[in-house]
Amino acid sequence: MSNPSQHDSRAPEKEPAGLVELLQLLANIRENDASIRLGTVLDIVGRRSFGPMLLLAGLITVAPLVGDIPGVPTLIGIFVFLIALQLMLRRDHFWLPSFLLERRIRQRTLHKAVVWMMPTARFTDRFLRPRLTFLVNGGASYGVAVLAMLVSLLMPVMEFIPFSANAAGLTLTIFGLALIARDGVLALAGFALTGGSVGVIVWALL
Repeated sequence: MSNPSQHDSRAPEKEPAGLVELLQLLANIRENDASIRLGTVLDIVGRRSFGPMLLLAGLITVAPLVGDIPGVPTLIGIFVFLIALQLMLRRDHFWLPSFLLERRIRQRTLHKAVVWMMPTARFTDRFLRPRLTFLVNGGASYGVAVLAMLVSLLMPVMEFIPFSANAAGLTLTIFGLALIARDGVLALAGFALTGGSVGVIVWALL
């Protein structure tokens, strides 16, 4: 099993600027085994910025072949809750427990998901730009963190409600992109999707 410290030097000098750059980072990850550690993925993407980590969590949940695996939404919910909590505590480097870092995904499955998502990523990145930045800059990012935590708390329940976890993944993806691109319009879309996701859960449980 690879040592997490072996991958620290491979972390990017700057965070990915959008979906395409993040997917390219994922596509270039290689390990000697047939599967890849989550810890390795995080070392490549970077553990110092909330936006890329939130975007990664959303992509894992929404991606075919990955997000549909039983237990994945719950694990991603724990992941998002922990990083959002640490953002609110003003930590400058996100810590995660070993049981999350040692989770593995098949390299072939990951690369198939990247290929599937790349056309959509190229289309989406064309529309990203700084807009209504007061919704994502400074203290506003804590509002995004609170909503992300709310979504994360609902994700274990979403395991039992068809397609709801995919909606949560889309919400997290949008929030991650909004923070990376400083796009407040996207943040507004994330706020709306959060309300919709909560409404679906409440309706399904009644």
